[in-house]
Parts: sequence; C-alpha cells; structure tokens
Amino acid sequence: MLALLHTSPAHIPVFDALRDEDHQGLELRHFVDEELLARARREGPEAVAGAVRDVLEEAVAEGARAVLCTCSTIGGVAEIAGARVGVPVLRGDRPMAAAAVAAGPRVVVAATLESTLEPTAALVEEEGRRIGRGAHEPIARLEVRTLLVEGAWARFEAGDTEGCARLVADAVDAVTGADAIILAQGSMAPAQHLTTTAIPVLSSPRPGLAAGARAARVGEPSRVSGGAGDGYAGE
Repeated sequence: MLALLHTSPAHIPVFDALRDEDHQGLELRHFVDEELLARARREGPEAVAGAVRDVLEEAVAEGARAVLCTCSTIGGVAEIAGARVGVPVLRGDRPMAAAAVAAGPRVVVAATLESTLEPTAALVEEEGRRIGRGAHEPIARLEVRTLLVEGAWARFEAGDTEGCARLVADAVDAVTGADAIILAQGSMAPAQHLTTTAIPVLSSPRPGLAAGARAARVGEPSRVSGGAGDGYAGE
C-alpha cells in the first residue's frame, strides 16, 4: 500500500485516476490535511514538521510501505520528518525537478502561492547539485528563476479553476530564455494544456506516483524523471 499525504482533497481523484491508468493493483491510502498548508503559509514549512511526522506515523501504522507527499510547500519537511518512520517518504515533485534540470540549466519555477516558490526552487537546485556531481560541466551554470502568477490563487479559491488556468497559461507563455518551466502546484495543472510555448512545461503527479509505486513495491525510494506531458502538477 502506498500512502499519499495531500493538503487538498482535490488531489484524490487525480491520483486515483493515474493509479488506474498506470499502476493497476496498487492500493492507495489518502491522508488529507488542509491545515498543514495553511499553517505552512502563515509560519513557514518547518512549523508543521511535528504534524507531518504524526501523519506519516499514522500512515505506517495503517500498513503503508511508502508515503508520497504531494504538496510542494511541505515536501522537504516530509522527507526530513520521514527519515525515522521506517518506510520511504518521497516528495512528489522531486522527479519533476530532476527532469527540469536534465532539460537544461535554465529552469523557471511557476507558482500561484508564494510559499511554494522557495521550497521548489531549492529542490531544483538540490537536483542540480546531484546531477552536477557526475557531470562534466560545472553545476554553477544552473539558473533557477521564479514566477509568481498574481491573482491566480484567488481565482482558484473562488472556484474559478478555468480563470486560474488561463492566468497561469498566459504567464507561462510569456516566459523566455528557459529550458524548462515547472508548474509547482496542483491547482495550476489545467494550464499545462492551454500553454502554447515551445518550452517544456513539467508537472509532477505521474512521475511522482511512479516513484512512489516503485518505493512501495521494493521498500526504497526511486527517481523517475517526468516529462512535458505528465499532466497534473502536485500541490
């Protein structure tokens, strides 16, 4: 069984559909705590470390062989908090970040929540250092830029998902000088298919779920690089 830690119930049907498409027979158990994101936005991701660890321990107690955190804002906290729970704890956006770095040194992280920008940019830089250790070219070439799509999150909260997606797509299409663009949150996912840019636009759930499924089967984390057609981006 693979447990998934969400900060929005909107992710449940998305990951269930991906499971049905790609991982038939995999049991998913969803743990949703919206307050984790709300508090992380107010006080910083580290403020929810204890609460995240409690959820992870609950998931393991219920039989999880691995846990996938689908929230980009608290993904790093989940990885750290999961170091002692006895099963692999993965952040769902790590394979996407690896794919972005592999696409080229100029990466743009787009988000509708400011709290998501720093953790996701830090993850891209971490993946850049990891890849750079085995590369011939110096990792100093990596350039991570951030893009906050103003007004999009307010539209999403108001139920205007189409308006949110259009704002995100317009902002992404205006990006130049990049090798890859990351959509850092699940609420931005519909924008991926509205964009017209030639720059690869990356999202996380499909490669993230694939990594989680492998970890649940073998009991250890695995890295799976995502691509521009991965569909839905984890929050």
